[in-house]
Amino acid sequence: MPRDGGGDAPSLDPQQLWLTSGRPRRGRKPGYSRETITAAAVALADAEGLEAVTMRKVAAQVGAGVMSLYSYAPDKETLLHLMVDHVSGELPITDTLTGDWRADLKAIAHLQRTQMLRHPWLPAALSTRRIPGPNTLAFLEYALAAMRPTGLDGRAKLEIFAQLTAFVAGHVAHEIAQATAAQSPERAAAEARYLAAVAADGHHPELAEALSAPGRPLTPEATFVRFLNRLIGGLDTK
Repeated sequence: MPRDGGGDAPSLDPQQLWLTSGRPRRGRKPGYSRETITAAAVALADAEGLEAVTMRKVAAQVGAGVMSLYSYAPDKETLLHLMVDHVSGELPITDTLTGDWRADLKAIAHLQRTQMLRHPWLPAALSTRRIPGPNTLAFLEYALAAMRPTGLDGRAKLEIFAQLTAFVAGHVAHEIAQATAAQSPERAAAEARYLAAVAADGHHPELAEALSAPGRPLTPEATFVRFLNRLIGGLDTK
């Protein structure tokens, strides 16, 4: 039975999902395509968040009957797979790699951050295991090529890419949450007062020292770069 809910769809067949045209085999030629439906779902998520994406709302976006959409995506979980791969097509894979794998991985992380900030629902969508589609696989291939100079085996390269993607997704999710919190100056001031009181109580000397340290640039870009440099600099290639 088609469903709108989340959770893994155990019957999802990767070959059926990614190696077919995505067009119903029977009946008259439809006035829309799987690509059109996926793009509408992405636009809805961009505007209203992931929770707003339901088969009914997507059907309304493309002017179709909701039951007809199930021929393209039998449930919301399948639709999320399609959405993730759709936006992965925005990631450039034609830029020439420099041969400096650390610099190339940093560039890849920046591409991912830009993509996730453009689609704020993406970090949450990536938190569940996704079956990579053609666009995702093309970017993975690009990232693996960037790591060729490391001499690491294939499994280690896959682990590093997963680690890098998880870092970027977690950082962007935190970045979006911080930006939302910053829209409330009263809340920020209250949090600052609270931390100052805790640091002054004598029971948290390490925290007091940390909070009294000279400040660093706190722009989202500068913070991301600092964290990314630590991650890439600490990767073990042995």
